[in-house]
Amino acid sequence: MADEKTEWWRGCIIYQIYPRSFQDTSGDGSGDLKGITSRLAHVASLGVDAVWLSPFFKSPMADMGYDVSDYCAVDPMFGSIEDFDALVAEAHRLGLKIIIDQVLSHSSDKHDWFVESRASRDNPKADWYVWADTKPDGNAPNNWLSVFGGPAWEWDSTRRQYYMHNFLASQPDLNFHNSEVQDALLDTVRFWLERGVDGFRLDTVNYYVHDRWLRSNPPLASSVAGTNAETNTYLYQEHLFDKTQPENLAFLRRFRALLDEYEGRAAVGEVGDETRSLQTLAAYTSGGDKLNMCYTFDLLGPQFSAAHVRGCVEAFEAAVADGWVCWAFSNHDVVRHVTRWTRPGGDADSVAKFSIALLSCLRGSICLYQGEELGLEEAELAFEDLRDPVGIRFWPGVKGRDGCRTPMVWEAGADNAGFSQGRPWLPVPAGHRSRAVDVQNGKDHSVLSAYRSVLALRKRHPALISGSIRFLDAEDDVLAFTRERDGERLVCVFNFAGEPANWRSPPDLGAMRAIDPDVADIVLQDGQLSLPPLGSFLGRLG
Repeated sequence: MADEKTEWWRGCIIYQIYPRSFQDTSGDGSGDLKGITSRLAHVASLGVDAVWLSPFFKSPMADMGYDVSDYCAVDPMFGSIEDFDALVAEAHRLGLKIIIDQVLSHSSDKHDWFVESRASRDNPKADWYVWADTKPDGNAPNNWLSVFGGPAWEWDSTRRQYYMHNFLASQPDLNFHNSEVQDALLDTVRFWLERGVDGFRLDTVNYYVHDRWLRSNPPLASSVAGTNAETNTYLYQEHLFDKTQPENLAFLRRFRALLDEYEGRAAVGEVGDETRSLQTLAAYTSGGDKLNMCYTFDLLGPQFSAAHVRGCVEAFEAAVADGWVCWAFSNHDVVRHVTRWTRPGGDADSVAKFSIALLSCLRGSICLYQGEELGLEEAELAFEDLRDPVGIRFWPGVKGRDGCRTPMVWEAGADNAGFSQGRPWLPVPAGHRSRAVDVQNGKDHSVLSAYRSVLALRKRHPALISGSIRFLDAEDDVLAFTRERDGERLVCVFNFAGEPANWRSPPDLGAMRAIDPDVADIVLQDGQLSLPPLGSFLGRLG
């Protein structure tokens, strides 16, 4: 039976670093591994348990590193393998685990495997990618679409066949029906395990396996597709056959068996499934023989209400018996949550503080994205500054992901806010300077101070880390629930509304008292709470 030491991931706090935008030490305008190492003390000061590094592997950077051309090499943009080893050593010295991104579903078209595969139909790697003949009329084999727009098939004039790509045409999908492909990918995972990494974030984990008969997807009901389909035709289909195939479970068991050869290692999967995310999460994390945990996009959208959060968490609790979830409000693929959730005329700092209090009280592990501890808002960029292929292709209807990937701001008065001595690969927004780390450090009421205080509070209360959760009745836009573990009983109450709200505890709950008796604007009297707009309360029961 695993103990809490080996299950460090259960209830842990993960901090995501986007390497290209964290800290540049070479002056080329792009962040690097040495830069990350130099700033790990800041990360550790937040009270997090682990760092998730987005890809730093060798890549043509067509999709900013998510198109890998060598799974076992550091791209020179980021430094060397020795720089990576030094980063791991410093992280471990500071008590931080290192989780790295593994992009296994597809590679770059510049990868040696694909170069060989496309050379002929009978070479040793001919079946390492998803190839298919044309229909009699020359069209693609089926109706599958790319997440990044257009068909998921690209014609190759050398093999005179189509190859599949769920994302860019320069990101061909690997053929997981071929056991040699699985073996080769697991060898690359072992390479990083041997270098001391503590875990993996598995990119697009439900995209690995495709339907071997290449059956077309049915259309998705327009009521389900919603308004997003107006800008991305991918959402017009029910993706029954191009991803989330049952054969994927067998590979995940192989992956977990490898992981378990090394003590205390863990994996979190990214589940991108528009209609079956919870069922997929349940299947991928149940039984203790696949992934340790997964995250979905349920709380990464525009919905900001007590009902939405309760619905997402209750649905997870009902669907996932013995699995584990990782909750996040922001990451490198979505608009920053402070921007998504701040109402017109509202205060972004209040949203940031409310959000971290809420996230820290949810049952599950949690993931933070660099800069959210500063309350950074989404950057508004000009078209000519865009680097994201999604934003460039779908502009202006979709602005892409560059707005959440702008450089970290360290020193308000320094060149490029302390990020780089050269011209940054993305602009440093002028409005971000006033939120720089050196501005907020030591200020009692700053967003940065709130993050440190709340995360420390979570660490002091085991019930918040891995206790049970039970929702309580609440009216208006108030969310209330209890967390309980080993005799510790806590009550958590959040007012999502833009105006004050009251909440009365049920009679069977018992007496409650504030964990922090000095919380401003919170009134507790005779079992009734009076909460200000975006107010939160954490109390002890009994």
